[in-house]
Amino acid sequence: MHIKPIKTVEDNEAALARIEQLWDAEPNTPEGDELDVLATLVYAFEEEHYPIDAPDPIEAIKFRMEQQGLEPEDMVKFLGTRSRVTEVLKRQRRLTINMIRKLNEGLHIPLDCLVKDYQLIK
Repeated sequence: MHIKPIKTVEDNEAALARIEQLWDAEPNTPEGDELDVLATLVYAFEEEHYPIDAPDPIEAIKFRMEQQGLEPEDMVKFLGTRSRVTEVLKRQRRLTINMIRKLNEGLHIPLDCLVKDYQLIK
């Protein structure tokens, strides 16, 4: 096992190719350990060089609704009235602190997604 830091795109591609070869390695074997280490190195490299921004609050809410099979009427307990739900989902009204708390606690949407700024549509 010869593992080195991933410093370039080429290093990352080589590590990914090796990961593919090791994909079915058993845990707690030399190959399984190599897979774990390479996956950690690739993750760190890609987090630094290819960051993915968290979605804006409305996209995060819509994604969670889709994941859980929720309809707009299910969102009343988090956002208030039906008309308030419509306004929020159409980006016509901002989330309040109370809404953010309820969405975080009830739907487990991360706070860092919910507090991001986003554009309203007038």
